[in-house]
Amino acid sequence: MQQILSTVRAFDGVLILAPQPGSAFPEPAWGDAFFYYAPDGQVPQNVQPYGTIVTKDYPDDTASRLDAPERWRVNIRVDRKTFRNLTGETPRALTRTRDFAAVDEINPHPVYGALGWVAIVNPGEHTMGTAVELLRDAHEAARRRFERRRTP
Repeated sequence: MQQILSTVRAFDGVLILAPQPGSAFPEPAWGDAFFYYAPDGQVPQNVQPYGTIVTKDYPDDTASRLDAPERWRVNIRVDRKTFRNLTGETPRALTRTRDFAAVDEINPHPVYGALGWVAIVNPGEHTMGTAVELLRDAHEAARRRFERRRTP
């Protein structure tokens, strides 16, 4: 997890929102990380993060079994072509049965796959390089969207 956090911290204009116990953010988000393109250092309004790290199951998201010790998942928004290349399916037409708890494998996100998100539980030897590349691409896509919104 630290390798991904260190890599993303080095991206120009990144904001990593990392809610901690006692913060104003909801308790379920404590300990997780949310990646935004935000050159002003402010959490963007009406914008979803382009990537996240989650460290536990959420009530509607238990398929990755993140409540087990030392399990975490990186989630990344990708474009349709990349999604298809990685998963063999298109986001809105997911039909294959998957083991969302498999470690070091790229899968559609168990909840947000239909929206173009991929997920990797405990990236390792087979997926860490791809995860970093996908996060870099997602960051650049977020930067382009930010600049389009600023242009009159």
